[in-house]
Amino acid sequence: ATGDMLRAQVAKKTALGREAKKIMDQGGLVSDDIMVNMIKSELATNQECANGFILDGFPRTVTQAERLDQMLKEQQQPLKHAVELQIDDSLLVARVTGRLIHPASGRTYHKIFNPPKEHMKDDVTGEHLIQRTDDNAETLKKRLGTYHAQTAPVVSYYQKKGIWSGVDASQEPGAVWKSLLGVFGEEKPAHTGMGSSILS
Repeated sequence: ATGDMLRAQVAKKTALGREAKKIMDQGGLVSDDIMVNMIKSELATNQECANGFILDGFPRTVTQAERLDQMLKEQQQPLKHAVELQIDDSLLVARVTGRLIHPASGRTYHKIFNPPKEHMKDDVTGEHLIQRTDDNAETLKKRLGTYHAQTAPVVSYYQKKGIWSGVDASQEPGAVWKSLLGVFGEEKPAHTGMGSSILS
């Protein structure tokens, strides 16, 4: 996820990370240029990106999509897929508002769909689980409004480029994964890696 990438750069105190931290400490949003340069840096230095990569949650605006495309064109690594995980807002709200997290490990549970064996306790350590403060219906509905306003044009942008695919994310996780593999499996046989994709 690009958020994880950003936090890693801040933790490593790279030049981009220091610049991003200064903006975040002032309550600002990290610029598109910083985000695109961070992705460029990861592609150049992260061995795990050698055979392809997936960007989760980026780009969120057409401007970001254009800047990303320009950078990838310069790197001769154009995107092969743009995947939109499609789900009804009410189901998404039900899923997210029931999410429980074990902070130390990042393990996630769900009050209804994947409850812990013991109420509010991590199955492995027995430590207390938390619910993120922004995992509430009101906050999520606001975030979804912003998401739809920004993302509809991005979907249209990638549809025009002929690389967009929609995947029904209301299915159980195994079926969603199978659908994703179906999208990525449309590569030409000569292609060895997964290619470059975004997940929205």
